Amino acid sequence: MQLLRIYEKLFCMKLSRTDRRLLDALQRDVTPSQNELAKLSGLSRTSCWRRIREFEASGVIEKQVALLNPGKLGFQIHVLLAVAMVEHTDANRDNFEAHVQSLPEVTECYSVSGERDYILQVVVADMDAYNTFINTQILHHPAVRSASSTFALRRLQYSPARPLCRTRNPRIR
Repeated sequence: MQLLRIYEKLFCMKLSRTDRRLLDALQRDVTPSQNELAKLSGLSRTSCWRRIREFEASGVIEKQVALLNPGKLGFQIHVLLAVAMVEHTDANRDNFEAHVQSLPEVTECYSVSGERDYILQVVVADMDAYNTFINTQILHHPAVRSASSTFALRRLQYSPARPLCRTRNPRIR
C-alpha cells in the first residue's frame, strides 16, 4: 500500500476544480486567448499559461488538432471492423498493429477481448473504396484469420471530450 502511495505521488497528478475547468474549456475549444482561458478557469493569465504547459509536459494534453467533418470531406461510409488473428504471437501482433497504423482509412484501433482481437474504426468514401480496403489491406494480411464489418447508419453522438466534471477526484498518470 505504501508503494502505491509513493507511485501516485510521483506519477499521478490530482486534478483540482480549477484544473478541470481549464481542461474542460480546452476540450470544447482550444482557440480562446490566454486571457479568455484564464477567466474561464479562474486563474491569472500567467498561471493559466503555466498550467497548460504542465499539462502538455505531463502528456495530459497530447496535441491540439482541428476536428474535420468527414461527411463534408466525402467520407460517407463509417465501419466498425472486427478482426480475428490467425495466431496470437508477438510477431503477428506487432506486424498487424504496425500495418494498421500505416492505413489512413483507420481512424481508431483497439485491441479487445472476446471472439475478435481488434476493433477498427474505418472511414472511406463509398462501398467500392471499402471493398478495396478490406480485400487488399485487411484480409490479405498474413496475420488475419477473419474480419466482420458493421456499418454505421448514422452518428448519434460524438465527442472527443473526456468527462472531467463527472469524475469526483480523478488522478492523471
